[in-house]
Amino acid sequence: MITITAATGRYGRLVVEALLRRGVPGNEIVAAVRGPEKATDLAARGLQVREADYDRPKTLASAFAGADKILLIPTADFGQRYPQMVRAVEAAIDAGVGLIAYASFVNTDTSTIRLGEAHKQTEAFIRESGVSYVMLRNGAYIEVYAGDLGGMDYALNSGTLIGSAGTGKISGASRGDLAEAAAVVLTSTDQDGKVYELGGTAWTKADLAAVVSQLTGRPLVYQDMPPEAYAQVLVAGGFPQFMAEIIADAGFSATRGDWYTESTDLPRLLGRPSTPLIDVVAMTLKRNGLL
Repeated sequence: MITITAATGRYGRLVVEALLRRGVPGNEIVAAVRGPEKATDLAARGLQVREADYDRPKTLASAFAGADKILLIPTADFGQRYPQMVRAVEAAIDAGVGLIAYASFVNTDTSTIRLGEAHKQTEAFIRESGVSYVMLRNGAYIEVYAGDLGGMDYALNSGTLIGSAGTGKISGASRGDLAEAAAVVLTSTDQDGKVYELGGTAWTKADLAAVVSQLTGRPLVYQDMPPEAYAQVLVAGGFPQFMAEIIADAGFSATRGDWYTESTDLPRLLGRPSTPLIDVVAMTLKRNGLL
């Protein structure tokens, strides 16, 4: 039995799809979700759907029961991620789960990203717990940079893509590739203690702007800004101050190498090169009605 938490999220759903493609029967996959009503389509495909709310530990005990392996996917509750993961790990151990796979950030050991601190703490807690584990350190989602959080339409209209990443290299990958890699690990043996740095072919924000321009036929250049100034632009665009600062910090961290890895773990797990930047950007733009 393989349990996937946050299975109705974009990444979680893709992991489920990848497991099914790899021949895992639906009734051997548990979709552990905060809102079971959002997983009726998964239930229709034969998956076991169970309520699992990181803030309600009693739901975790029943959600994790009988699981041989579990993929822990953190929520977007940034200030609550670490305590939520502690509760989930403790529940998994109590349920006798054989292996915990944790969806972390690339370069967690050395990363200076504010968002990465909870991942550092969670990885340490998992190691110290004594449970068998595997760390899936995901690189940046290309889809997020290509406009899944909004803003690409404004960039195209203005001709300028703003950010604070400088010329920092980003070993980004598609959610689909990262989900497929997770499915490979979850269906493989001898994973205990392994740490995977999962990054695709590196690119810069200027490269991203050039690709978007190439695909749309509209001029787009990258304009770099100090993180403080970038955060204020985001605030003016409607982002809360704390979120704007987190986004600007995550961007600026590319200048420190936090999003770059020379690891070949991702293509090795996939058995092929990671999906090229231009292909992921094209799919994202089409989905968002910009292509």
